[in-house]
Formats: sequence, structure tokens, C-alpha cells
Amino acid sequence: MTCSTLTPRQHALVIPYPAQGHVIPLLELAHALVDRGFTVTFANSEFNHHRVLAAMADTTKKNGGAGLLAQDRIRLVSVPDGMEPDEDRNNLVRLTVVMAEHMAPRVEDLIRRSHGDDADDAGPITCMVADYNVGTWALDVARRIGIKSAAIWPASAAVLASLLSIHELIKDGIIDSNDGSALKQGTFQLSPDMPVMQTAHLAWNCIGNHEGQEALFRYLIGGIRAVESCDFILCNSFHGAEEGTFARFPKVVPIGPLLTGERAPGKALVGHFWRPEDDACVSWLDAQPARSVVYVAFGSFTMFDTRQFRELALGLELSGRPFLWVVRPDIVRGDDANDDDYPEGFLGRVGAASGGRGMVVAWSPQQRVLAHPAVACFVSHCGWNSTMEGVRNGVPFLAWPYFADQFVNQGYICDTWKVGLRAEADGSGVITKEHIAGRVGELMSDAGMRERVEAMKKVALESVMEGGSSRDNFDMFVEAMKA
Repeated sequence: MTCSTLTPRQHALVIPYPAQGHVIPLLELAHALVDRGFTVTFANSEFNHHRVLAAMADTTKKNGGAGLLAQDRIRLVSVPDGMEPDEDRNNLVRLTVVMAEHMAPRVEDLIRRSHGDDADDAGPITCMVADYNVGTWALDVARRIGIKSAAIWPASAAVLASLLSIHELIKDGIIDSNDGSALKQGTFQLSPDMPVMQTAHLAWNCIGNHEGQEALFRYLIGGIRAVESCDFILCNSFHGAEEGTFARFPKVVPIGPLLTGERAPGKALVGHFWRPEDDACVSWLDAQPARSVVYVAFGSFTMFDTRQFRELALGLELSGRPFLWVVRPDIVRGDDANDDDYPEGFLGRVGAASGGRGMVVAWSPQQRVLAHPAVACFVSHCGWNSTMEGVRNGVPFLAWPYFADQFVNQGYICDTWKVGLRAEADGSGVITKEHIAGRVGELMSDAGMRERVEAMKKVALESVMEGGSSRDNFDMFVEAMKA
């Protein structure tokens, strides 16, 4: 079976890895495909499908449980990930391995049914765009059925390059062939024009405990084989950000930065797992002076112990600046965040509800926040979506990584692009309130850093405009998928 030409509209199946930082950029890619005439079926894990619908229940219309978004021609469907309802899906090693077994046959059935006599009016699925991290099995499904396929890597090209270079790293004695662990501590470069990388910061060794590490590493090696024969490897980055990496790995095609969160609020599905406090955030920012606010957000996985959480709170207070702080319900390790986790009297002294200069929310419309003229700097976990959103809005960073690829991204921010400063722990492993306040002050007063991040913003936005390299690459990809 090959890509069908029986219907005038192409129909893409888009499959994200089941994590917030993957769902959001892949859903933006789905919108971009719709802009170019595609119908899209977006296949989330069942667990995350329900989270997305719950987070925006008042802005979507459901169609027979399929979640057809009439205004966008994006149909939301769910596929069980194989884990029990109460299992910890922050255990990414187990999630990655288990879902491969359970999701693959159901996705294959979904595609085959779209070509059957009882298919719905969306038409047969003609091509697949799969998150690289599910490519090990999803791209094999596409090949078996005979539809065109592309892998999308929603993080930096440098981290993807390290994955594609696993066999080379084994050969050079840098990592172990059984589980990918570093055989020696130090640095390496995949080419002279690429960033220096730490062996300790290889992404597959930085996602929690090492239970199941061998199985995960075998899965990653399988992913290399899977993507080598797909039609495209797309990357949510831009040429000006990682020029050396794209030169060394020409099959990786930059199409970013994907403009996550920029579509009209309430008119397009973003893919949040938590409902963002849009009006509260923007109204509060509107009342603040230009370039005065410290925006603090650590993504969907970062967790703090109570001591570090309180130190961060006191650091924001000590900075003397207005701040907007995103505190997820599960950000404090071991319990849901509540008033008792904050330093005594903190919310009363600085909380917006009591007339203070701080605003604390559970989740934010991050793109709208970073684009707001009141925001001066971004205290970030250095997730790639946050990195791209900060860059394309010209906001300097206090870089505070937590796991996975975030350490490499910190290197880009602080060493390569020089648009941020590191948050550095003291001898006891704590990033102190004095350090936080001091770094914020440095960021606020560094005119050179502001110039560099504004220059990067210009290059990033030019890349996705008419005639820009990422725009041209995406158009080329679209035409190939339609052919």
C-alpha cells in the first residue's frame, strides 16, 4: 500500500513522544501541516490525550470521542501506552520501553482502518511524522504499510547528533556498548565546528536512575536504524543556532524554531497538560514596567526538594524584582506543592494576592509571557522548547538544567551563544538565594548579553519567514510528502 492519491487532501498521522515538551512542538507542526492543506490525525498516548482535553475542555468540540477540531482539521485520537493508570509516567525509561510493545500494533491498526471500507471522512492516512523517540517502532509501522515517513527531533541538533553517533562513540571508547554509560569522564567533539560535549551529559545517561538502562540503550540503537531509512529527519532548530552540527549531519533538516504558542489564544490547540492561567498572567504583566519582570519556569519534569524550593523563593524575594513564577502542583518532590512548602510568610510578603510584587501560577501561557515587554529575563530549566521560545523573543537566561538534554542546552546558552548565565550550586549542592539574586542582577544589567540575544532573535525569526532557510526546508518537506 502506498500514499493514496484518491483524495484531494493529504492525511498525516503525527505521533509525539508522550511528554509535554514533545506534544507541544509536534502539535504546532500539525497546525503547520494543516496550514498547507493536510488533514492531521494526532495520536497521543491515552493518558496524555485526556490531560490535553481536560486542560482545554472549554475550547474544543468533541466529535464522537475522536476530538475533531473543526477549525484546524486536526483529529485527536488516543492510543494506550501499556502502563497501568497509577504508574509513574515520569519514569521515562520504563515508559519508553513499554509503549513500544503496546502502541505499535494499535497505530498500525489505526492506519489500516483509515484505508478500509469503514474509514471516516478524514480519508486514508497517506504519511507519518513520528517523534524520533518513538521512531524505533513507529517508522517500522510506516514502512510495513508503505506510506511515506519522517522523524521529527524536537530538541537540539547537537543532542540528536550524539544519538546518531552512538556507534562512533562506542568505537572510540567513550561509552559502553552494553548500556551507553560513559567509560571515562571528560569532553569530546563530534566535529571541530560543533560544541564541546561532556561525557557525563549524554542525554540517555541523564534521565533518572539507571534501572532499565540497557533496555533503553538497545531501544536507542534501534532508533538509529529506523530513522536511517525514513524520508526525512526534521529538527526543531535553525541553521544559525547550530551551523556546525547541520554541516556535519546534512540529513538532519532544520525547520525551526516552531512557533509554539503563537496562534490566537483559544483558537488553536497548544497541547498543554495543565490549563494555563492566561488572563491572570497577562493582566499582571500589563501592570509591570518594561523589562522589569523575572520569569521563572522549570517545565513539566523538574522537581525540587523543599530546601532548594525555599532557597529559590527567597532568592526571588532577595532580588528585589517583580517576578512571575510557575509552580506546578508536583514541583516539590514527595508531595503536591502547598503553602507550607514556601518560606514562612513568603506569600504574604510578596504574593500578588496580598499586593506584593510576585505572581505565582500553576501553569502559564509561556510564549505570551516571554513575548510580553515587561519580561526582562528567564530563569529556566533549559528545555529545548523553552530555549527556543526565549531566543525567539530575545530574553536572556539564568540557565538551571535538571536532566536529559538540558545540560547541553545550557552549554549553548552560556558558552556558545552567550545569551545567559549559569546557576551554580555551592559545595553542599544548593543554589543559594544570594547566588540567584546576584545572577538576576547581572542579567538585568548586562547590555552586551541583551544585544546578543536580540541578534539571535532576529536570525531565528528570519529563518521561519518567507525565504528563510527553515521555511524553505519545511516547504520542501511538505511537497515531498504530497508527491
